[in-house]
Amino acid sequence: MVRENSPRTNLAGLDAEIVTGDLLDRESLDRAMSGVRSVCHVAADYRIWAADPEEIVRNNLAGTRNMMEAALACRVERLVYTSSVATLRPDPNGPADESRAATPEQAVGAYKRSKVIAERLVEKMIADDGLQATIVMPSTPIGPRDVRPTPTGRIVVEAASGRMPAFVESGLNLVHVDDVAEGHVLALEKGRVGEKYILGGQDVSLREMLGTIARLVGRRPPTVNIPRRSLLPLAWANEKLAQATGREPFLTLDGLRMAAHNMYFTIAKAEAELGYRARPYEEALVDAIAWFRQAGMIK
Repeated sequence: MVRENSPRTNLAGLDAEIVTGDLLDRESLDRAMSGVRSVCHVAADYRIWAADPEEIVRNNLAGTRNMMEAALACRVERLVYTSSVATLRPDPNGPADESRAATPEQAVGAYKRSKVIAERLVEKMIADDGLQATIVMPSTPIGPRDVRPTPTGRIVVEAASGRMPAFVESGLNLVHVDDVAEGHVLALEKGRVGEKYILGGQDVSLREMLGTIARLVGRRPPTVNIPRRSLLPLAWANEKLAQATGREPFLTLDGLRMAAHNMYFTIAKAEAELGYRARPYEEALVDAIAWFRQAGMIK
């Protein structure tokens, strides 16, 4: 299902029926799901920044509620809901697992808060309404066909183009987007109703990630470690400029707050229960860089 005016670049050539609809239009969801047995709810407002941050919260909560209610009304047999590791609290002692659920108050920024609120709604509907849903939680997907690109894709493009000469101390869990897609299929086939599964890859420091990108494109890796605090005025200025231009800033205050924690996660549960596997993160970077080059985003 796509919106009427959405670009369909990534759907070209697929042997699939395309229907139009909108998460905020409940009637369009009822039409799209009529006679459908299984649903993957993957869509979200994935902005880290918006001129009106609460718009992100409203979109993700309303869209999720509409989709879940339509699934119940259409008697969908199996549903995979795409949440995010953004709904988990980092573990200071090591990789976090699915049990470290955050409250909305603990979430940093509107996007993470919106995903926490939406995930709690899905859990309530599973418990109260018999929604046959399994929850998956991607970490940081990278790879080909990142059309927009996503915030992480922008990091790959900027670093490969030589425009990120420095780094902050932080860490991410990087996963090939194709492995996340495969994880959705496995969750649909094998996931237990009401359970949550992290679909991640490898824990990597930001310095290591940028160094790998530099090596792959033949550039020097960044060596300057910038304290996060010194970037706060620049992030503030970037957001003010974005308010005036309407263009999403590359550096944000929420992004710096998120970078204060290593976002490391374990995929042990998905491996054990779903048979999920993740390839080395370097392969994801190779595929992402090749696609961005082909798309003209990296010269």
